[in-house]
Order: sequence, then structure tokens, then C-alpha cells
Amino acid sequence: MKRFLRLLVPSLVVLVVLIQFVPYGRDHANPAARDEPKWDKPETRALAKRACFDCHSNETAWPWYSHVAPASWLLRHDVDEGRSEMNFSEWSKPQDEADKASKMVRKERMPLRKYLLLHPDARLSAAERDVLASGLDATIGVRGPAKKMTEQELGN
Repeated sequence: MKRFLRLLVPSLVVLVVLIQFVPYGRDHANPAARDEPKWDKPETRALAKRACFDCHSNETAWPWYSHVAPASWLLRHDVDEGRSEMNFSEWSKPQDEADKASKMVRKERMPLRKYLLLHPDARLSAAERDVLASGLDATIGVRGPAKKMTEQELGN
């Protein structure tokens, strides 16, 4: 067993050093923030900024561990996915999942639990969750911004 550990520990150290050279996850340049929704009130924006903007805007704060693989890989993936679902910084583009935002907040599915582990300031009280969800409903509306209409909705 000791011999196994003597081989395992140095091997893991070498592996951790080697994965630092994988380029994915290193780009932390945030695209320019183009346009935001017309927020119903400043409090909605403040709560969204606190709980949502790291993954759902071009204003991501990249912590120190976002520069260390494999954490950098996971963060880059999560931010890319979050921005593709809904991006508060590019509101003139279609936001296919925007109409689900308040529902996700109300059901405590957003912010993600794994995000809250390292970002306790993003944790929302029940009252804040209700204010954010109501504010998202008022800001986004039922259909969401520039949502593409299906052929059925167009009457074809």
C-alpha cells in the first residue's frame, strides 16, 4: 500500500501540472455589454446582478480559481452555457429561456447550488427570491425578449 501511495501522489502532482497547459477555460475576457432589458425597478437589477450576472451576462467576475484547471474548465463551460440560455448583456438578441427565469428562481433551481457553495452572497432569502421572480416577470414579460415565434404561433 505504501508503495502504491508513493507512486500515486507524484503521479497526481504531475497530472495536475500538465493539465494547466490545456488552453480551454483560460479566456476570461468578457465581451462588451451591449444592452440590458428595461428593468421594472432598480431592485430587480440589483438582485439579478447579485444572483445571476456571473453566468447570465457579460459581466462575469472571474475568481482566482478560474485560472486553475480543472476548475477553469468547469467555470468556462458553465458561463458559456449560462450566456447561451439567457444573457442580460445582449438583450436585443433572442433569449430563448428568458420566459422561464422567474419560474427557475421561484423553484430555487437558480442560482445553481454548486454556484452558491462558492458564492454565498448570491444566496437569496425567500423575500428576495419573490422580489426577483416578480421583477423578472415584470421585466421580461410572458414571452421574453425577441423570442422567435413558431410557425404555429405565426398562423401557418
